Amino acid sequence: MGIFRSDIEKMKGYTPGEQPPPGTEYLKLNTNENPYPPSPRVKEAILEEMERLRLYPEPMADRLRERISEIYQVPAENILAGNGSDELLTMVTRTFADKGDLVVFPTPTYTLYKTLCEIQGARCYQVPFREDFSLNEDFISQKAKIVFIANPNSPSGTVVAEDVLARIASRISGVLVIDEAYVDFARKNCQGLLAKHKNVIILRTLSKSFSLAGLRVGYALAEKTIIENLHKVKDSYNVSRLSIAGGAAALGDIAWMRENMKKIIASRRRLVWGLKELGFSIYPSESNFVLARIEFYPAEQIYRQLKRRKILVRYYDTPVLKDCLRISIGTDQDIKRLIVEIAEITGWKSPQQKVECAKLKEFENIYHSQKRKTEG
Repeated sequence: MGIFRSDIEKMKGYTPGEQPPPGTEYLKLNTNENPYPPSPRVKEAILEEMERLRLYPEPMADRLRERISEIYQVPAENILAGNGSDELLTMVTRTFADKGDLVVFPTPTYTLYKTLCEIQGARCYQVPFREDFSLNEDFISQKAKIVFIANPNSPSGTVVAEDVLARIASRISGVLVIDEAYVDFARKNCQGLLAKHKNVIILRTLSKSFSLAGLRVGYALAEKTIIENLHKVKDSYNVSRLSIAGGAAALGDIAWMRENMKKIIASRRRLVWGLKELGFSIYPSESNFVLARIEFYPAEQIYRQLKRRKILVRYYDTPVLKDCLRISIGTDQDIKRLIVEIAEITGWKSPQQKVECAKLKEFENIYHSQKRKTEG
C-alpha cells in the first residue's frame, strides 16, 4: 500500500507458540509454562488489589522493584520492571539499536531477537552454535551495539559459562544482554557479572519459575545509567496494578517457587530417561524443557500425531532442528502419558532385559503395559 515503513513491510513478524482451540482440553507441553500454580499469596494479593483498579499503577512499579531489591541484593535504582521480559527486550532494542546498527546473537535461539532487530531496521548477525550448542566466540564484533544471549538458551536448554560471557562483555563496545528467563531451573546465574562489567544487562521473568505467565511480569538488572535510559522508552504505566501486586506476592514466597523447581527438575530427569529409552538423544537442559532429537522416525509425524491425541509439543520446521522436538516439563502424570503416546506412535518395543525401574518407579506401569501390547 505504500503507507508502511519498508522495514515493517518486509518483515514476517514474531509467531507465538501454538495455542489450543478455545474450549478444548489439551496437554500443553509446547510453550514452557509451569505445570504448578503460583503461591496462594498471589491470589490473595490480586483480590485485595481489585479494590484499587480505578487508580493507575505506580509508574516505576516501586513495590515490585523493592521486593526484587530485597531478595536479590541489588539496589532498586539498578532494577526496571517490565510487562514480561519481552517488553524489556523491546526497550533494550529501542534504546541501543539505531537503523543500520549491528545486533549479534547465536542461532538457533529465541526468535523475538530477530523480530525486534527488524522493527528497528538494525542489522542482524546470526552465528550458528556449534553442534553441541557451545558458543562460537568468533562471532563477537567490537562494533556490536547489542549482543543477545539467552542463558539457558531456547530451544536447547543449554548454558554458556560465566567466564565466556565475561570475555564477550569485555570485547564489545555495546551492551551484552543475558536473557535469564529460565535461570531458576539452572545451577547458577550470571548476576555476578553486573559488578564487573558496566555494559551487562540481565533480564528475568516471573512467567516460568513463578508460574505467572498470565500476569506478564519481568525485570532488568543493570548499571544505573542504563536503567535511566531504558526508562525513557518504556510505556508510562507499563506494569498493571494486578501484575505488581501478584509479582510482589510471588517473590515474597520464594519457598513455594523453590519447591516447584525441585519437582520440575526431578520430572525433567524422568522425561530425559524415558525419551532416551525410546531412542531419542537429548541436549543437556538446565531449563523447564528439553530438546530431543530422533533420527529413525520423523519428528514432524510425532508432533502431528501427538496433536491428534491432544498433546502439544514444539516442532521446528528448520534444517538445523528438523529432527527435533522441544518438550516442556509437565507433571509426572503428564510425562507418563507423553512417553506412552510416543512409544505407540513410533512402534517402540520394550527391551527384554530388565530395565532400571527401581530408580524410576513412576515408569514401571509404562513398561509393563507396553510389553503386553508388543507381545500380545
